[in-house]
Amino acid sequence: YRGKNITSMKANEIARLGLVRSFQISAVFGHMSVLENVRVALQQKMGNSFHFWKSERSLRELDDQVMQLLAEVDLQSFAQTLAVELPYGRKRALELATTLALDPFVLLLDEPTQGMGSEDVDMVVELVRKAAANRTVLMVEHNLSVVSRLCDRITVLARGSVLAEGDYDSVSANPQVREAYLGSEAATLEEAHA
Repeated sequence: YRGKNITSMKANEIARLGLVRSFQISAVFGHMSVLENVRVALQQKMGNSFHFWKSERSLRELDDQVMQLLAEVDLQSFAQTLAVELPYGRKRALELATTLALDPFVLLLDEPTQGMGSEDVDMVVELVRKAAANRTVLMVEHNLSVVSRLCDRITVLARGSVLAEGDYDSVSANPQVREAYLGSEAATLEEAHA
């Protein structure tokens, strides 16, 4: 990664290099407010995440940055809401804000729209699009609508091997991809109707 072998590095060390990941299951501090969740992430970047004994007042210097990040993910009106009270889609947005607080060069997302209703999917797609404006985003996603709307380059894996790579149109038309994901009978039926 950026000329450095990171294979044996710990996740927090890799994150400090600008390679930040977000998992499929939302990971926020439910007992903390939305603002506090993002503030903790900013503290990590500043190197004082373990200064939990500092007064609340001394941490308020981060609040302008927090509110900017919350505005990026359309959560500024939820700043004082406990994270546990957020609907699932908003929790994903909060997790994206905490990830962006680390100012990554590369953002790894694992199925960011998994388990969401269509209204939340649309919101998260737009948030990921914004996040990708100034950085590389590598995403695992099985929702083909999301893939078609977000991805410039797609790699399809089957049984641990690369099956196809390219843009959405070429990959979705690939007969090997169709057979692997639709089955040989479905792929043959689709070809007959084309």
